Amino acid sequence: MLIYLFEYLDRIGFPGAGVFQYISFRSASAVITSLIISMLFGKSIINYLRRKQIGERIRDLGLEGQVQKEGTPTMGGIIILASILIPVLLFGDLENTYVLLMILTTVWLGLVGFTDDYIKVFRKNKKGLTGKFKILGQVVLGIVVGLTLYLDQDVIVREKILLETGAPRMEVIQEEGNEGATSRYVTRDVKSTTTTIPFVKNNEFDYADLIGFLGDKAPKFAWVVLIIAVIIIITAVSNGANVTDGLDGLATGTSAIIGVTLGVLAYVGGNIFYADYLNIMYIPFSGELVIFMSAFIGAMIGFLWYNSYPAQVFMGDTGSLAIGGIIAVFAIMIRKELLIPILCGVFLMESLSVLMQVGYFKYTRKRFGEGRRIFLMAPLHHHYQKKGYPEAKIVTRFWIVGIMLAVITIVTLKIR
Repeated sequence: MLIYLFEYLDRIGFPGAGVFQYISFRSASAVITSLIISMLFGKSIINYLRRKQIGERIRDLGLEGQVQKEGTPTMGGIIILASILIPVLLFGDLENTYVLLMILTTVWLGLVGFTDDYIKVFRKNKKGLTGKFKILGQVVLGIVVGLTLYLDQDVIVREKILLETGAPRMEVIQEEGNEGATSRYVTRDVKSTTTTIPFVKNNEFDYADLIGFLGDKAPKFAWVVLIIAVIIIITAVSNGANVTDGLDGLATGTSAIIGVTLGVLAYVGGNIFYADYLNIMYIPFSGELVIFMSAFIGAMIGFLWYNSYPAQVFMGDTGSLAIGGIIAVFAIMIRKELLIPILCGVFLMESLSVLMQVGYFKYTRKRFGEGRRIFLMAPLHHHYQKKGYPEAKIVTRFWIVGIMLAVITIVTLKIR
């Protein structure tokens, strides 16, 4: 909201008001504001949750240190949501489609998670919101996001068209004795269902190619494929973050690392000069997403202050479902969703460990009459707990893996 005030002040010549035009300044302001909200007001919210006896009910899994966590305030995801939304509302452009979709994602999945926590805490129902309703909430969001990205006229990409050949990319001519020569091209902004394939030269992939068997009709039905892909990605990442949230600071720290990486990708993809230099897809108007991700990073770091071992508060599904959804939708909007298996590798490992454990147990029970397990316990972080690793060491090592995956993700900008 402040952006409109400062635009007016800039027009009337107020000194310094023009600084609000810069994404870098507003992003820095969003980080600082988010940290202030999460760290200063977070303590008050935790004390309120404790007074209202909104504590975690721990299911006995025979894990070390588990009993001490009984009664720790939960639903701390409220701190995260407030720390994201308030700075975005203050410093973001609320007429930007990308920003509006991120706000919708945060609020919608925050409400789904809040409902689940409410049922667990106040209705004393350990199962919480049934799985089918969680999935329904994610599917509805996926449909809304997919349709908006396909239909909204502001959601475009900038194509480069060679004047000589009409090919859809600028090519650098490499000839002996003719360093830096380039072919002439023109650009145009178009609606597109293309995305980016990592580690591949000329790495643009169109969802319409998946239904290429339809021939000339394929582009007309590309929106169906896009929506299905968006639903799958949102559901997978949101549930992956939810499964990862099992140790103090694990999901929070991992999400902060992912957030920094996505912020870098959004900045270069939304800046015409960096996009041209790196020869990557330029997405007009997407630079505003950097402000949202800055607030997200600040919220994660601020919440980690209280969520690190030993945790003073848990985020609950209010936070974990929203975090996963934010990461998924953000990656989709900057056309980097195919990088998610790399960037969100920790979430992927955790989710796969559960699927493998359940699948193998059911198979062996049917085949041999006795269920067998691959891991001592799933998700994967509990397997290492069962092996006797201290909780803080498991979390730290998972963070290190997350940092390594983030570096690999950034490297895809140049290694193709």
